[in-house]
Amino acid sequence: MGDLSIGYLATIVFSVVAAGAVYAYWLANRKRIAAETVGRAEEQALRILRDAERDAEARRKEALLEAREKAHEILADAGRQAAVRTQEVEARTHAIAGEQRALADRMAAAERLEKDVAARVRALEASERAAADAQARAEALVIERNRELQRVAGLSADEAKDLLLRQIESDARRDAANLVKRLETEAREGAAARAKQIVTDAIQRSAAEHAIETTVSVVDLPSDEMKGRIIGREGRNIRALEVATGVELIVDDTPGAIILSSFDPYRREIARQAIQRLVADGRIHPARIEEVVEKVKGELDDSVLKEGEAAAFELGLYELHPDILRLMGKLKFRTSYGQNVLNHSKEVAFLAGVMAREIGLDAHVATRAAFVHDIGKAIDRDLQGSHLELGIDFLRKHGENDAVVDAMAAHHMDIDWPSLEAMIVQAADAISAARPGARRDILESYVKRLEKLEGIADSFKGVAKSFALQAGREIRIMVESEKVSDEEAIWLSKDIARRIENELEYPGQIKVTVIRETRSVDYAR
Repeated sequence: MGDLSIGYLATIVFSVVAAGAVYAYWLANRKRIAAETVGRAEEQALRILRDAERDAEARRKEALLEAREKAHEILADAGRQAAVRTQEVEARTHAIAGEQRALADRMAAAERLEKDVAARVRALEASERAAADAQARAEALVIERNRELQRVAGLSADEAKDLLLRQIESDARRDAANLVKRLETEAREGAAARAKQIVTDAIQRSAAEHAIETTVSVVDLPSDEMKGRIIGREGRNIRALEVATGVELIVDDTPGAIILSSFDPYRREIARQAIQRLVADGRIHPARIEEVVEKVKGELDDSVLKEGEAAAFELGLYELHPDILRLMGKLKFRTSYGQNVLNHSKEVAFLAGVMAREIGLDAHVATRAAFVHDIGKAIDRDLQGSHLELGIDFLRKHGENDAVVDAMAAHHMDIDWPSLEAMIVQAADAISAARPGARRDILESYVKRLEKLEGIADSFKGVAKSFALQAGREIRIMVESEKVSDEEAIWLSKDIARRIENELEYPGQIKVTVIRETRSVDYAR
């Protein structure tokens, strides 16, 4: 039993020692494996580190090379820009130098002009002083002469004046009585001749050609037989045409034509086209007339819209209201002083746009305002008010912006200019109207100036008749010999000349010639 316990204990001890030896072997083996693993890891880490260093060095070299290339490109671009800037600076320097030279020339010219003006002012002051001295001497001489006259006549100035006035009054009463008697006789004898002269003069001065030119259209007919068909039985066709179109038809002896008379060119155009279609169709009766007139009105309304759209497109205006375009197209049938208003509006818009762009303003606003500046003329014959007021109200009603409306509202300078674009519109309007041949108002103003010249002469007492000659450079005045003496004729020419200088504007000078002749008339009975 004791031996069995010892053996069992030895077995246990041996097992423990074996297990310890196995564990020690396993632990030593694990340390060896771990050491080998750490070694391999360190070798791999070193290899990876060396590869990373080589890759980093390669990338660094590539980045350095790329940076050098970019730096070179930047330097080249900077050089080119510097060369361009240098050229620009040189060009500006030359321009500034030219402007400085021009400014120096202008300053020199201004200095010369200032010296000239100063010299003229000094000469004028000297002339004024001389004139004042001469006037003072003349006044002193007049006073001295009056004193001498009073001394010689033995009368005071008031007494001499009363005596002279009484004598003049007596002579005037006697001459007036004789004149009244003679005028009554002449009036009875020359009444018929004078009446004929007045009527003839009125006919000659009437504006017949102007009325025909602006209020009349002519429609050609294939034959005179067509006139009867247009008139119709008991005039029913012509009455239907006049009622439907609002135009007066004049059927006279003019061969192969009838005349349309109306102050509205739009209505005249409707009537003209309607009559042409009726003549071509051959069916002319009241019902057909109304049908054709309505059809022409519709087509002409579409036509004026297309005209307005074409004009706006030509000027680069693409967003105008259709009603505005329709009225602008209607201006094709309206003239002002003989100038077509639509063509005038296009011309003003083009001029305003060019000038606005040249000086850096809003060219779109200037062009738009200039294009619609006369739009009121398309409706001023249908509504009360001036074309400017009607145009402003119409544009505001149809959503036009305030800048455009304000610019067009000032084109007649009725209000102060609200903007620089408004000044451009007014200037363009004046340029278009003043273009040679654009309007007849130059001829009309010339005629009015001649009429005013003769009117000034006729307003003087004793003038029988006056005539403006040589395009207004001379006026000849016939005076009544019974009322104007030779001495008075001299003073009359001077008075008329002074009046013309004060009241009339004219180029150059006007020669005033007063003619007085004496006629003696008697009758053998």
